[in-house]
Amino acid sequence: MAITQQQIDEINQLKQQKSSTIRPVSADLEQILYDPIEVLDHGFIRVVDYMGNDSSVVQAARVSYGAGTKKVNADKGLINYLLAHRHTTPFEMCEIKFHIKLPIFIARQWIRHRTASVNEYSARYSIMEDEFYIPKIEHLAAQSKINHQGRDEEGNLTSQEQIKVLDILKKDSKNCYDNYLAMINQDSKGQLIDNNKDGLARELARMNLTLNCYTQWYWKIDLHNLLHFLHLRADSHAQYEIRIYAQKMLDIVKKWVPFTYEAFIKNQQSGKTLSGPALEIIKKLIKGQKVSQEDSGLSKREFSELHQLLDYQINP
Repeated sequence: MAITQQQIDEINQLKQQKSSTIRPVSADLEQILYDPIEVLDHGFIRVVDYMGNDSSVVQAARVSYGAGTKKVNADKGLINYLLAHRHTTPFEMCEIKFHIKLPIFIARQWIRHRTASVNEYSARYSIMEDEFYIPKIEHLAAQSKINHQGRDEEGNLTSQEQIKVLDILKKDSKNCYDNYLAMINQDSKGQLIDNNKDGLARELARMNLTLNCYTQWYWKIDLHNLLHFLHLRADSHAQYEIRIYAQKMLDIVKKWVPFTYEAFIKNQQSGKTLSGPALEIIKKLIKGQKVSQEDSGLSKREFSELHQLLDYQINP
């Protein structure tokens, strides 16, 4: 179960609260506020608070008193211009706070984005839950021979090898967690196992837990830096597990700031920034001139990536 019954009760209680405000809000985001969106096998994302909407971006860009203009297309066009030309400050005026449950090894990758405020579940104070990320069998693959930091997306493990890996992950997770409880002399509910013993300090016992153990944190970030995070982590080259979280968050951004979402997809996710030499190659191709990698000013990898991007035979 991704979320406990106690958390469900707390969420239901929060959703019963009604507040009146003159601050800018997002009607679609209000509909999912506090609700957990399940990710992977035990993880979730939920929005617990936010500040601003598309009109806040427009207002900051124009340094005006109102909530944008009465012409929707004008506001939409301005937001698109800001993103296309990398005017980032207006997007920093909006913020959002998430409650996220995720495997520790993904959290360690995630925390490299240092532009957020983070408060994580404390394993020094509380007992870690008996929940571990176990991948679906189709997501188990060998190391890629092309991408030195990722798995082979084609999948090159036999079914027997995949089953063996799953068995190892499940056994190691259970064994490490059982030993963790034994060391702190408590069960998963915090009750003493042996009343005549003192357990090891939780801050030490936690070192025995595997990296697929789930943790939780509150993660607050402004819209500009969130879009940068999503540009990297919702990309097809990102690790599958963090990419799934990013894709769910991208859906949330669409509800929160739809104009900004549309501009982001148009200019960043489906767009491409080209180097000077790459632009020169395109100009030559348009003119019908021949281009070779040797005199292009690009490395073999860059030349190959441009070839794939254009879907065009550069060297016929």
